[in-house]
Amino acid sequence: MRRREFMTLLGGAAATWPMAARAQQAAVPVVGVINAGSPEAHSDRMRAFRQGLKDTGHLEGENVTIEYRWGENQIDRIPTLITGLIRRQVTVIVATGGSVPALAAKAETTTIPIVFTVPEDPVRLGLVDSLAQPRGNATGINFFSVELLAKRLDLLRQLVPTARQVAVLVNPTDSDAETVLREMHTAGRAMGLQMQIFNVGTSRDMDATFATFAHERPDAVFVSGGSLFVSRRVQLVLLATRHAVPASYGSREYAEIGGLMSYGTSLADAYRQVGVYAGRILKGAKPADLPVMQATKFELVINYAAARAIGLEVPPTLLARADEVIE
Repeated sequence: MRRREFMTLLGGAAATWPMAARAQQAAVPVVGVINAGSPEAHSDRMRAFRQGLKDTGHLEGENVTIEYRWGENQIDRIPTLITGLIRRQVTVIVATGGSVPALAAKAETTTIPIVFTVPEDPVRLGLVDSLAQPRGNATGINFFSVELLAKRLDLLRQLVPTARQVAVLVNPTDSDAETVLREMHTAGRAMGLQMQIFNVGTSRDMDATFATFAHERPDAVFVSGGSLFVSRRVQLVLLATRHAVPASYGSREYAEIGGLMSYGTSLADAYRQVGVYAGRILKGAKPADLPVMQATKFELVINYAAARAIGLEVPPTLLARADEVIE
């Protein structure tokens, strides 16, 4: 082969290499994750989400890219963050951390598939037409935070049978705040409990709320759901312990760091299922064909050491019902 012919052949091959490399890079799908909270507060949940992706054959950094966007508990940032993901041309949007990211994603795009986690009925929220047949471009899981409020309150009453006044902490910026208040008042009246509502939208609000307990002490504290409280769970648990007030939380993450009692959906399991759905969409499934999942795994966790720290006797019947007792 003459030198000129060899160089011509080499030049043609060399010209195709960058194109092939770009094509291979473009073939890697991008999953956009939007969460209303912070990465530190949701690290375990995101680990479970990535496990769900892995269960469908998708491994971050190898055959899928994940772009994370965090609201840092500033709800007004969510639409802008989602717009950024759309411009990034993500293959699927995973909207987590409450109803706000899911609703914002639905408002921003009708074409990009959306997989959501929401704390209440997504049909009522307008995210899907029905659970069995979502239609549109969204599907996901309802982890029943709102639906479990009455059950959580009843467990708190069993834990503190002498309770009459319960302080309820609610973030007024959460999309389900009004629903939470309505459900809590209804459940409280049925149980003969007086609900004291405290609007808590910042870390400073938490300190101020617990400071009032020095002269207006409730018999127990009920912490509602939401990304703010999850992000500030260490502060909440420390305040409840310092003021020696029994407190109920919505997920085991609180009990694991010293919170007295939690009851709610296994969020690790819920996020793993969301990862599986995102992986199935990456393989070609359409959200309209994926029924909305309903959480089926619930956990009652009691921190017995926390009870002893505030001088509270946990009824043996409640201990027997617990899925886990932390000593």
